[in-house]
Amino acid sequence: MPLAPAVTEIALLKDHPALAALLDWNAVGVEAAKFDRDEMTVWIPAVLIREACAMLRDNKDFPCNFLEDVTCVDWYPNEPRFEIVYHLLSMAKKERIRLKVRLSSDSLSVPSIIPVWPAANFSEREVFDLFGIHFEGHPNLIRMLMPEDWEGHPLRKDYPVEGYR
Repeated sequence: MPLAPAVTEIALLKDHPALAALLDWNAVGVEAAKFDRDEMTVWIPAVLIREACAMLRDNKDFPCNFLEDVTCVDWYPNEPRFEIVYHLLSMAKKERIRLKVRLSSDSLSVPSIIPVWPAANFSEREVFDLFGIHFEGHPNLIRMLMPEDWEGHPLRKDYPVEGYR
């Protein structure tokens, strides 16, 4: 059976409970949305990610009460270069939503969501260590996988294959 095509028009997706909650909260704060393979993805501006996460966590209609993961994608050489990806789960609805934040190469900073979900601590540190994204307000943003004196961020696509020499 062939896959249904992705839906990217917000007007067609506004009935999804998570997207509806985000649109009610801040309609201009939703940059884009995509429903593909039974998964909702919503792009949020970096300055609003903490508030968007808190709103979804506390929402009655679609309570996202579990942070599954925070990760990053490097789209080098395209701009905006990076996407920070937040995977949220609503246990009550048995449904996931993915929030994404786009960051350009000259602005590698996003608010930490630790005040919303303390479990984001190690995921944010991993993204910092491997991609060089700075999480504003993180209580202990230090390397956790690479040595402290390591140069660069090894999951960036422009990182030399054999490391810096």
